[in-house]
Amino acid sequence: MDYMIGVDLGTTSTKVVLFDLQGKAQAYANNPYPLYQDVPDMAEEDPEEIFQAVIAGLIEVMRKGNVKAGELKGISFSAAMHSLILMDKDNKPLTRVITWADNRAAKYAADLKKNGKGAEVFARTGVPTHPMSPFVKLLWLKNEQPDLFNKTAHFIGIKDYILFRLFGRYVMDYSLANATGLFNIFTMDWDDQALAMTGVKREQLPELVDTTYQLTGMTESYASVTGIDPNTPFILGASDGTLSNLGVNAIDPGVLAVTIGTSGAVRVVVDKPVVDPEGRLFTYYLDKNHWVVGGPVNNGGIVFRWVRDQLFAPEKITAEQMQIDSYEILTDIASKIPAGADGLLFHPYLGGERAPIWDANARGSFFGLTRQHTRAHMVRAALEGIVYNLYMVMLMIEGITGKPKSIQATGGFARSALWRQMLADIFEQDVNIPESFESSALGAVVLGMESLGLAKDLNVVKDMVGTTNTHKPNEKNFEVYRELLPIWIRLTRELSSEYGAIADFQRKHPNPQIKLADED
Repeated sequence: MDYMIGVDLGTTSTKVVLFDLQGKAQAYANNPYPLYQDVPDMAEEDPEEIFQAVIAGLIEVMRKGNVKAGELKGISFSAAMHSLILMDKDNKPLTRVITWADNRAAKYAADLKKNGKGAEVFARTGVPTHPMSPFVKLLWLKNEQPDLFNKTAHFIGIKDYILFRLFGRYVMDYSLANATGLFNIFTMDWDDQALAMTGVKREQLPELVDTTYQLTGMTESYASVTGIDPNTPFILGASDGTLSNLGVNAIDPGVLAVTIGTSGAVRVVVDKPVVDPEGRLFTYYLDKNHWVVGGPVNNGGIVFRWVRDQLFAPEKITAEQMQIDSYEILTDIASKIPAGADGLLFHPYLGGERAPIWDANARGSFFGLTRQHTRAHMVRAALEGIVYNLYMVMLMIEGITGKPKSIQATGGFARSALWRQMLADIFEQDVNIPESFESSALGAVVLGMESLGLAKDLNVVKDMVGTTNTHKPNEKNFEVYRELLPIWIRLTRELSSEYGAIADFQRKHPNPQIKLADED
């Protein structure tokens, strides 16, 4: 049998999946690593830990799949966006991986918004002005850590680091280059103004290649330890968000992809770059015929985890003792509460927010609390708040690309029937849950198959993705949400004026006893 491997470099773990050429998963490995949060607003990872997770995953799936010589046709990559590593002249890391979730550059994002330069760069790069962006992170590093910045020989991302370790070359695909905020989506090259503002030289950045570009000649020592022929093609692949659209078969016009994992996103594919005139949505490259427009949210499943750990700790302990899923207990509790949580609203901004408000200072809140509300109401309101936030992103996309025709939904939330139904009710759309396994990894494999001539085009994914659940809107529920959504949206605008003040207070008076938990 012939195989492809999809490697998905995620925020909290690396997933390696062995697929046959019909898109069926034959072996799977998931190796986690910690997120380092030593100081407020930091969110870093260790590049060596991620590299070892990749090697361990490759070894595991090759062993589990009993892959024989000549059966592995290629390995293709997906990676989280916006990562940044500073490397010295000897190709050693000067920093850990500064991830998209790192908010230490918030001041520089705010300055760019005020002086209008952020909007100028956004118009050419398609990356909203936010501390997630390496463009903004580089301004922060240049100004606040000039000695470190000046020592740097190469500015790269996590996938570039992995491939350098395996092949000894710094290469970056257009998709992840696009996400740096340094890449001009109309010239398909590094943006001169962005480079001038950051002080980064072209020779300090990786070589730009297309998402279908192939590398061969893996370092012999790693080929030996993984059991992979060194001449096996490694396809660069693209960003995890764009590949998730491909992996759930949301590449036709008007098909919306909604993802809720640790974070979340709403995305739609267009055939050429379209930039939101208000700077709220990203525009990211997938391949020469497909661009993805959408908005990412910081606060997805990580909010559910907070609810579990902080509001339902006894239930979590009981679940662990009984060896059952604690999240299932919480969704069962929430299901007993009617849609709308009896008027309790929750803004899920526990880690600042990207889309729809693009405010790193945003903070979470419950609104409408009365004596009748219980913890059960709070968990229901939290789940609804996450979906309300995604709905706001959808409204923005609708204004740019038109009303969606259908929704393909994926992510950890898809295991919950309650959450799937909430999505259908709040969006007032049929929601399809594809059966595809690990959508970003599958998307990487489909792109790799096209690169290798094993697939005519990306539409082969249509034969690989089925539907396990379709949820239709419940009229009684969506009428409730129609009443509450305008209140929720107005509150978002009202509260935004005070987010900076409360965030400044929290930074001024940090509690050293409060430890941020690593994400699942």
